[in-house]
Amino acid sequence: MKDTNKHQGLRNQLAKVLEEKGIADKNVLEAIKKIPRHLFLNSSFEDFAYQDKAFPIGAGQTISQPYTVAFQSQLLEVKKGDKILEIGTGSGYQTAVLCTMGATVYTIERQNELFKSTSLLLPKLGIRPKHISFGDGYKGLPNYAPFDSIIVTAGAPIIPKPLMAQLKIGGRLVIPVGENEQIMTMLIRKNETQFEKHEFGDFKFVPLLENKN
Repeated sequence: MKDTNKHQGLRNQLAKVLEEKGIADKNVLEAIKKIPRHLFLNSSFEDFAYQDKAFPIGAGQTISQPYTVAFQSQLLEVKKGDKILEIGTGSGYQTAVLCTMGATVYTIERQNELFKSTSLLLPKLGIRPKHISFGDGYKGLPNYAPFDSIIVTAGAPIIPKPLMAQLKIGGRLVIPVGENEQIMTMLIRKNETQFEKHEFGDFKFVPLLENKN
């Protein structure tokens, strides 16, 4: 679990690349500079960990491209203490970014193998989400709702209704919507029944599957 000055230098460079690509939220960039992404990857990818690329992490899943993580995090406009639901814990890298930004994170993973490995990894890195669970992301976590924001890190053919219901008024839901290519979509809850929708171009994600494996 080594994190060296060289790694820190590479992180600083990565943050610069993201800034050049349009990430302006200073809290997001600071989190990217702090988190040892190489420790979230299989060691064979260590040399590439700070490139702006996605990599496989097992169970047919990927660790998202840093730009995507930063872009989704920026859309959430995270404030310290925000209660955020994350669908798709995966490697835990996005979880770490949100925790580092001061959010109180509740996260769900449907792949048991990833759930187990990430549950062990995060505390070792001093990252402590409020709640990490194994389950079906489509259903969210109704017992802990409402949430200030909800972030979905897998492509969904439609926006799951339970997630919309678990968002507080004024809250934001950020989700990639589509079958093969996804459009990054943000819903802002205006009142009990109305949501304002914004779309932000194409992204590519692994699919959000219903029911846990």
